[in-house]
Amino acid sequence: MTEAPLRLTELSHGGGCGCKIAPAALAEMLAHMPAAQPFANLLVGTETADDAAVWKLNDQQALIATTDFFMPIVDDPFDFGRIAATNALSDVYAMGGTPIMALAIVGMPVGKLPLSAIGRILEGGASVCAEAGIPVAGGHSIDSPEPIYGLVALGLAHPDVIKRNRDAREGDVLILGKPLGVGILGSAMKKGVLDADGYAQMLAATTRLNKVGPALAALAGVHALTDVTGFGLLGHLLEICRGAGLAAKVSAAQLPVMPAAVGFAKQGIGPGAIGRNLASYGLSVSFEEGIEEWQRSVMADAQTSGGLMVACDPASADEVLEVFRQGGFTDATVIGRMEAGLPKVHVTA
Repeated sequence: MTEAPLRLTELSHGGGCGCKIAPAALAEMLAHMPAAQPFANLLVGTETADDAAVWKLNDQQALIATTDFFMPIVDDPFDFGRIAATNALSDVYAMGGTPIMALAIVGMPVGKLPLSAIGRILEGGASVCAEAGIPVAGGHSIDSPEPIYGLVALGLAHPDVIKRNRDAREGDVLILGKPLGVGILGSAMKKGVLDADGYAQMLAATTRLNKVGPALAALAGVHALTDVTGFGLLGHLLEICRGAGLAAKVSAAQLPVMPAAVGFAKQGIGPGAIGRNLASYGLSVSFEEGIEEWQRSVMADAQTSGGLMVACDPASADEVLEVFRQGGFTDATVIGRMEAGLPKVHVTA
């Protein structure tokens, strides 16, 4: 009898950044946390749900620290490791930093998953770290009911070039670096309806390191940076709005979407995180008449290892797009702008 092929996604109840706790639930969980004590060298903490913590080491260096881990979004162990590591390092790039070191976070059902497969997950993560020019210098592992993998990522940047998600300005244009649809394609894969081309589209997006972060942060016209992950495009844009005290307007027609994801979105295929995210946005997101249901789903789709989103001066938009394109991000495009108003997002057709 031929042994059935290994399917990592059958061992987990969620996958990728779709595993994130929904924004509204997370806010309720954290509501009674004691107020953080002031630390003069803590440049970025928990105040605006930014991508990483930042600690000023001296006048020339700031340490960026972040962690990210999740359950499988794909079945191939090596690819899972690559995607998880790319996603974790993205938070360093989103602050304008350069990674220097990583630690592995490993939770695996040792009795269910062959040790060789676990080894391939670790190899996949290490290969991405090697591409980023950093070591996996250690980590921690446990025997867990579901496969979990990710990294603690550390990076460095000059304190003056750290890009917070709260520093967007009125009139800034919004530019997105990667196409949307990762969670939708992951759901299609779990249903067995994703073909090789669709998988290739998903893998190409989720394993492309956001290395352009430091180059973007160095541009004087770039005011804010973040990466789009589990809360969807709209959720992470809301974080920018709330941090900056501004409104945002996004054009649904201008959003880059992976071609393979469009058809599945129209069929209603997607992760449960879409519904949770939309419910969490509540009245903070409004849609112009004519925005179709599938478009709303794409904008709320949980992105795993998603693209950088830039808020920049309109005069710098072409320069930002050129940095993206030189880095291989050919789908980068202007998707909207920041405006005066309450911290809400309005989507136009």
